[in-house]
Amino acid sequence: MVWVSGGTFLQGAVPQDKTAMMLEKPQHKVTVDGFYMDITEVTNTQFKKFIDSTGYITVAEREVDWNELKKQLPAGTQKPHDSILQPGSLIFKKSKNTVPNLYDFSQWWKWEIGANWKHPHGKNSSIIGKENYPVVHISYEDAVAYCKWANRRLPTEAEWEFAARGTQKNTTYFWGNDEGLLSKNANSWEGEFPVTNTKTDGFEGLAPVKSYPANSLGLYDMAGNVWEFTSDWYNTNYYKEIAQQKSTVKNPTGARIAYSPTNPYLKEKIIKGGSFLCNASYCASYRISSRMGTSTDSSLEHVGFRTVATVEMVQ
Repeated sequence: MVWVSGGTFLQGAVPQDKTAMMLEKPQHKVTVDGFYMDITEVTNTQFKKFIDSTGYITVAEREVDWNELKKQLPAGTQKPHDSILQPGSLIFKKSKNTVPNLYDFSQWWKWEIGANWKHPHGKNSSIIGKENYPVVHISYEDAVAYCKWANRRLPTEAEWEFAARGTQKNTTYFWGNDEGLLSKNANSWEGEFPVTNTKTDGFEGLAPVKSYPANSLGLYDMAGNVWEFTSDWYNTNYYKEIAQQKSTVKNPTGARIAYSPTNPYLKEKIIKGGSFLCNASYCASYRISSRMGTSTDSSLEHVGFRTVATVEMVQ
């Protein structure tokens, strides 16, 4: 871990960022106290130590509870066949042809029975040889369980963004404003998404941690590779509401409730940093201010986490 000295900064999209979404605006002044942060995303090796020590079973490995699942679906949704309601997770699938509608995520995500942290591409895959890769197919519940075991916690969105920015006070990316340096600094999708990845940055899928330069604080992969959980609820109105206070907010913990007009049945947590699937054509989420939500009780191939700790937690 590295020590991140506390301070005050402007959270949210910088004025020159023309690709920023409305949920990243407006900028608002935030102060955070100092904290320790993992220099990398939690790896398969680190997560295995937790599993071996506790016997914990991740959400992707558990039997599917239809009575619990249907609470998040529109009333009257029919129960799928039992052959489909099996433990698994969402994996990425490339498209053979150009995708006309990049808002329909189902075109490149596939529910894969048997996919989990040990089998990232399905039951016939493994993490042998990928010990230093970020652990994926982790739900929010799994990440919190790991944190409790390690005497850590997940960062707030404000802490994560403050740490990612480092000494860059008003830039779009952690390395500055030049998007042309993306392939040298982050693992993202280069080419036509989700059809062809040119692998200019050296990888088509996940990369081992520390494959790219650290930011100014010595933190690796604060852009690209895998999205990272924060502890904040995803609420698309939060920035507008907090900006109305017109005063510096100290150690914010995010919105009180989750809200997204596109996922009204889901309670989502904010993820930050983008992943190996981020592309300029639809999200460019390797930007510091980028924020998205993901369900608390499901997992995906491109979501992981890192932990933080206060001085009190490490004494």
